[in-house]
This record gives sequence, structure tokens and C-alpha cells, in this order.
Amino acid sequence: MPSINRRSFFAAAGVAAVAAAVPITGIRALAAGTPAVAFHNPLAEQRADPYIIKHDGTYYFTATVPVADRIFLRKSSTLQGLGSAQEITIWNKHESGEMSANIWAPELHRVNGNWYIYFAAGRTDDGFRIRMYVLENTSEDPTTGTWTEKGQITTHADGFSLDATTFFHGDEQYLCWTQYDPEPDGTSLYLATMADPWTLKSDPVRISMPEYDWEKYGHIVDEGPAVLKRNGRVFITFSASWTGAEYKLGLLTASEDADLLDASSWSKNPQPVFQSHDGASQYGPGHNSFTVSEDGQSDILVYHARPYKDIDGNPLDNPDRHTRLQKLYWNADGTPNFGIPVPDGPTPFRFLVHGGDDRYLNHFDSRLRAGEPAMLADSQFMIVAGLAGSGSVSLRSANYPDRYLRHRNGEFWLDAFEDTDLYKQDASFQQRAGLADSNGVSFQSVNYPDYYLRRSGDYVDLGLTGTTAEQSDATFFLE
Repeated sequence: MPSINRRSFFAAAGVAAVAAAVPITGIRALAAGTPAVAFHNPLAEQRADPYIIKHDGTYYFTATVPVADRIFLRKSSTLQGLGSAQEITIWNKHESGEMSANIWAPELHRVNGNWYIYFAAGRTDDGFRIRMYVLENTSEDPTTGTWTEKGQITTHADGFSLDATTFFHGDEQYLCWTQYDPEPDGTSLYLATMADPWTLKSDPVRISMPEYDWEKYGHIVDEGPAVLKRNGRVFITFSASWTGAEYKLGLLTASEDADLLDASSWSKNPQPVFQSHDGASQYGPGHNSFTVSEDGQSDILVYHARPYKDIDGNPLDNPDRHTRLQKLYWNADGTPNFGIPVPDGPTPFRFLVHGGDDRYLNHFDSRLRAGEPAMLADSQFMIVAGLAGSGSVSLRSANYPDRYLRHRNGEFWLDAFEDTDLYKQDASFQQRAGLADSNGVSFQSVNYPDYYLRRSGDYVDLGLTGTTAEQSDATFFLE
């Protein structure tokens, strides 16, 4: 079975694959220590521009529906539960005039004890006369009570505007949104403070306009801002280019001490941070939001993507943008690492080697190693039903999901699936409580039950676990 040669793979796949794979601060170790999260993707089919907020232990979810005629909410005590939760329509489009067509990208926010929904809408007589609007609800539970229309958000120019999001920084409420600019004949991102949840206070400042080629495929677009404040910085992700497979995420960063209304406070990453991935069969990932895991220890990336690349007709008319969840990882320098849009099915884990030296299982040129991964996705594996059956598990690569970890001649390799009994046995394990720490996991070989998947220096082999040191090398913590 041929190995995966990283250099030849990049040469064949092109620049887009390289940009998706390389962390935003270069190839370096990731900050370790947050517990694993477990989801099954997609969370919700045909729900685009997803927004999830957690409040008092309850998650609320809203998104754009394919017919773009209403705003809904779902609620659940768990993130995965949002996928099957009852969908409650809380507002319907008007029959004519303002807010009568293209009801897009609703977001639910809690401001000063009340609930607000920010959304974009057009008109039946001009669907692309898109403007931003606000609804208010004074109930404790936003799925109950009355939603009152607070009207249009008036900006510096009465033009195409959408994708409003809001956040607090210091004592100020900010609004960040997308607006058409004659120069560069596309959409840019603007930021302003607010006098109240539906009225701007300061003059808007443009903090990003499309300038790189990856922001200009199909259309010249920066849109869909989402805000995350961590590690002394304010991060704003945004979606760029047209809404097919070329759709992707960019990243703006400012110091938390900076004047956010000074455009020079913001720096843009020169490469996209999240984009389509052929191996994972996920295309056009974008229009994201952020939430937190149930235990509050992990940041969760919420976004939509399609499970196929080619689209007939206008991608805006295609309904198959599905809501998805995955863990957001952090680089050691405090910057986010998005990795790749993970494959459908169970979300992958990282496997931290017991012993506290920040070594992770990862593959490079098909060989399984224990060390610093070349890229995040090389260290992500899905725990799936074992190919050998009988309650076993198999470890499937996140970025090469047709390949599984398999032992050959006592070494572990990432090999393409073979429909043989030998392959299935070699690639199957009994998952056990960690031999050195029951909070971790260990993987016992199905066909050599005296042997475990075990770190051996910088590599991973099939080994015995008779000593304390060997048991430590065979124990991993899921992240």
C-alpha cells in the first residue's frame, strides 16, 4: 500500500489545500489540556448561517431556512440535542414591503436582560434590497412571549447590508456587519458602537475589505462576522467569496486594549483559516458562530458546509448547507487553530500521550508517530465501530477518512481500507480504561490481545504493557 507523501500530496492538491492545512501561526505545538467533546455531524440538515448561544445552561439555535421565509428557534440542554429539538417558528415574513423576502442569517443575543434577534431581509418587489432588522422579546425564555419589531438598523449608507452581530467590550455594545462598498464593488465589514440594541451611536468604521484573491472568487465578499474574545485579543472571523465550494473563513485580530474603532487596530490573516477539504468531503464551510461546550472548557465552532462540491445553478438556491459542530483548538501562542471541516459522523479526537510532555498521536507519510503534529488534522482520529466487530473500535483518520490505523510488522501505519479479514483484525482494538490512568484510554489489539497500541520513542508500535513505563506509553487522553 503506497504511503502518503506530504510533499507530493501538496503539489498535487494545490495551494488551497496547503492553506487549509497550515495553522495560522505556522506549524507549532498546540496548547494542551481541554477535555474531549463528542458530536455527530451534521447537526441539522438544510440549516445555513447557524447561530447558537448558551444561556443559563440552555442552548438556543437559529439559522436560515432554505425558503428564507421565517425565523425559528430550537432549545436543548445539550448541543447535540439541538439536532432533534422541536423547531418553533417565532416570526414570519411580511406579505409585502419591508421584511417580506430573503429572511437571512438570524442571530439571537441577550442584551441587558432582554432577547434580540438581528436578521437581514429583502422585499417581494426587490428581493436583494437587503437591510438589517431587529426583533425584541422581554421574556426569560425566547421561545415564549412576544417578539416586537424594533425596525431597521440605519447605517451610514442606505444600501445592501446584512449579517449583523453584536458584542460587548468594556462598557460599550458594538455592532459588526456587512455592507456593500462601491470600492471595491463588493461587501466589507463595518464596526460601530450602539446607543441601544437597534441604534448605532458612533460613526461606522470599515475594518475589513476584500483584498486577497481568496476573498474574490465568484464575488468580492467579506461577510458573516463572528466575534470571539480570548487570550487578550478580540478575534473576528468572516466568510469570503461566493457561497459555493470557494466559500471560506478569514480572521481579523485586535488587542483587547486597542481602540476597536480604529481600523489600524485590526490585522487580517493573509491566508484563510478554514476552507473546503476534499478528503473530508466538506465544501464551502462558512458563516460561523461560536459557543462553548456543556462543561464550559472548550470553544465550539458552529458553521455550515455542503457534503459535495459541484452545484447546479446558483449556490444561494441550493438547500444543502448543513449545520455542523466541531471543537476549536488553540495554538500555544493563544491564537485559534480551526483545522479542517471534519468528515460526517462522529467528531474526531486528539490523543495526548500520558506523561505530560505534550506529545500527540499523529500521522506523517503514513507512519503513526508520537510527537508534535505537522498540522492539526494529522492528529485527529475518529473512534468508530470496529472493522472486526464484536464490540471493537477502529481509529479512522480525519483528513484521510478512507484510511485507518493498522499494525503491520509491529508498527502502526495509516493504510487505505482493504476488505480482508487480516486488515480488519489489524485495524481493530478493544477500547479500555487507561492502563496508567483510568481517566484516559488504552487500545488493546484484537488479534494480539497481549499487545497494545503504545508509544515507542517518537513512533507508535504494537507493544507489551508489563511495566509501569509501558502502561504509561499505552495510555492516552482524549481531547
